[in-house]
Amino acid sequence: MPRKALTNPVAAGPVAATAQMAPGDSFVQAFARGLRVIQAFDGRARELTLTEVADAAGLTRAGARRILLTLEHLGYVKLDGRAFSLTARILSLGYPYLTSLPFWNFAEPVMEGLVQQLHESCSAAVLDGSEIVYVLRIPTQKIMAINLSIGSRLPAYCTSMGRVLLAGLDPVEAHGVLKRSALQALTSRTETRITRLRALVDDTRGKGWTLVDQELEEGLISIAVPIVGASGRTIAAMNISGQANRTPAAEMKRRFLVPLQTAARRISALMTAHGKG
Repeated sequence: MPRKALTNPVAAGPVAATAQMAPGDSFVQAFARGLRVIQAFDGRARELTLTEVADAAGLTRAGARRILLTLEHLGYVKLDGRAFSLTARILSLGYPYLTSLPFWNFAEPVMEGLVQQLHESCSAAVLDGSEIVYVLRIPTQKIMAINLSIGSRLPAYCTSMGRVLLAGLDPVEAHGVLKRSALQALTSRTETRITRLRALVDDTRGKGWTLVDQELEEGLISIAVPIVGASGRTIAAMNISGQANRTPAAEMKRRFLVPLQTAARRISALMTAHGKG
């Protein structure tokens, strides 16, 4: 069965969430529109015209133009002819969050060592609603059709890190997240039955790891474990991903699970020793 196209992993989640949020007395519409304009630049195209930005953000051309010119004045956007694009200054909006993550400094060198040992890509992610957000990634080679980088978003229900993060929630809360998820079959193997997904999350909670075999993308297989903070709660998930035709599920578990668990325990121990998370 051919792989179905995914919505853009970086921008689809935040834009949709911002657009659907019900305004209240404390809701600043202008600020929300500005965020939607920024999120319109989603990685599929480095440059967008005014019309494209307006359409992506759900705004009028006049409204989008005012926001874009404001962002240009502040240095977050540049205009080249008729095309707008983000500048490197936009990274300053996300960098404080990344550097404030309690496991950031501890995890990166451990993950680099794991990649050198296993020769497979290693990533870390946190849960945001029904999606996971990549916060660290040490690649070896491109194995996915989706271009993943820090800030990329993927569905939690069909990813190994997503199921680990859901398992870190209270079962009732995890069930609520699954009920709010847009469950769709991305490959012929994707599990979309909510009762089965609940059982898979419960199983992950019980054994402390999970393996997902080609549910997100044909040919992609990954195994994930939790990173636990000083409080004892799951604060992130870490995975090793590879190609199914080269490393089938049974071999991935045999070769990668113990080193992955060891690395996660090392990060968790460093977190506990420094009272983080």
